[in-house]
Amino acid sequence: MNANLAVIVDNLDYLLWGRLAEGIPGGVVLTLLMALGAAALALPAGILLASAAWRYGGLVRRLLFLWAEIIRGIPLIFVIFWLWYLLPMMTGSDLPGAVTVTLALAWFTAASVMHSVLAGLQSLPGGQYEAARTQGFSAGQTLRLILLPLALRNVQPSLVGIFINLLKDTSLAFIVNVPELTTVAGQVNNRVQIYPLAIFIFTGAVYYLLCCGLSLLANRRFSRRSAARRYASG
Repeated sequence: MNANLAVIVDNLDYLLWGRLAEGIPGGVVLTLLMALGAAALALPAGILLASAAWRYGGLVRRLLFLWAEIIRGIPLIFVIFWLWYLLPMMTGSDLPGAVTVTLALAWFTAASVMHSVLAGLQSLPGGQYEAARTQGFSAGQTLRLILLPLALRNVQPSLVGIFINLLKDTSLAFIVNVPELTTVAGQVNNRVQIYPLAIFIFTGAVYYLLCCGLSLLANRRFSRRSAARRYASG
């Protein structure tokens, strides 16, 4: 048991932040950086796509739904592989692996965000749109200032679930040898080759704590907002 703990303690800095001192983040730090970067790209992209699908309908909506269904119907691992080989051909230079995986995660997640936000928009009563238009708001202003804030508030639990899945999906970066948590855990295991159970139990526990922490923060925010609304109405 002591030996199992020792292998974690001896490699803890590498598992947590990789070679950050040399300017090369890894481990948990790189996992979080990729997740945050992908979320920062996927959220506004998904909102814009949902807004376009809701605003224009018809052919635009059908094309966006087709795109989203294709992306969601393909395993993420293939999206990573495609961008890994496609982006250098398009840009003429090799991109860092972490950037490629972050873009793949963002592209994949944006489709789920689009579906969630569009469902939130479609669930709103039609009278809100009509009331805003009678008050002189344009269609774009109504969407941006009234409907989107309401829809985003309603679908927050769904978005939290999407981003928890995004955080877990960063583990797929190991397939292109990006040194995030799963990859560096595998490197430690290959070097030590004695205590794989301890190493990967630790890795799973870290992912659980990260995802659980995100869920708890979101629930705490929801609880505060609900309490504030009850206080305001009471």
